[in-house]
Amino acid sequence: MVPHRESQQPPGRTLRDRTRQAGVSVFANQTAFMLALLVGMLLIFSQFSPYLLTRENLFQITIQAAVICMLGAGQTFVILTAGIDLGVGSVLALVTVVAAMVMEATGSLLPGLLAGLAVGAACGLINGFVVGKMKVPAFVATLGMMGVARGLALIVTKGIPQYNLAPGAEFLGQGRLFGIPAPTLSVFVVFAVCYVILTRTTLGRYTYAVGSNPQATHLSGINTSRHLVWVYTISGITAALAGLTELSLLGSGQPAGGAGYELDSIASVVLGGTSLLGGEGHILGTLIGGLIIASLRNGLNLLNIYAFWQQVAIGAILVLAVFADQLRRASRR
Repeated sequence: MVPHRESQQPPGRTLRDRTRQAGVSVFANQTAFMLALLVGMLLIFSQFSPYLLTRENLFQITIQAAVICMLGAGQTFVILTAGIDLGVGSVLALVTVVAAMVMEATGSLLPGLLAGLAVGAACGLINGFVVGKMKVPAFVATLGMMGVARGLALIVTKGIPQYNLAPGAEFLGQGRLFGIPAPTLSVFVVFAVCYVILTRTTLGRYTYAVGSNPQATHLSGINTSRHLVWVYTISGITAALAGLTELSLLGSGQPAGGAGYELDSIASVVLGGTSLLGGEGHILGTLIGGLIIASLRNGLNLLNIYAFWQQVAIGAILVLAVFADQLRRASRR
């Protein structure tokens, strides 16, 4: 009688299974997938330019990503509710010129910063009221704000950049603290606050709920209209913070600035795994998305690639990211 022997899996097969499962897990989590893409992209670019992975250039990437990441932080809240904010670039421009003009009039830094924050918050509040209370589609409401904010920036300046900033204004964009660029630290603080709001507060829970199922959320007793006002106000505040950082980086308020930043902010959110359908995403993914955009531009610049091709690359990556999101959702059905 032949003794029964249990079938044994070849060791190699177990390793292959684990490797394949790890790959599937990374793909299923778009944030992890984009983090792997970021690391891979940096390693590939470093093969063509030894300067890319130096400490100073990595700091430069974070500085280049700072404005887009800040815009993306507020945009994340909006997209989580299945909305969109197309006005962030124009609001940024308006913030820069108002802050610069107030600094020139008062000769002081603080009034200019507060004025810039107030303008951004007011623009976000108006967006939230129009979307939440008046029930105007977010696309239309924020497209209107794009035109209004840009027009006001050009009107109050007559199209002339504002250069007379208060002493100390350069620190936000050009200063360093403990050797770390100030914009990098600002991004860390903004994302830390947004992370706490989204993961530890009622406001964050409601943001996900509104995006997942607005009707059920409303029927459960949550004032979705008021919540949308808060969400768009947050987007306006982060646009103001981005504008003040841009003002400091450039040393001037530019009424024509911020053009195309809408695409970049939305791209950073979508690349980070936040679904355009709402209710699903992670604020840290937006940070990774912003770093991908900045790293891509930085690497292409080091390779002397024509600047307009950078927009082509970002647009292509955005389409691929949305496609990957659709595949990820389909695989869970």
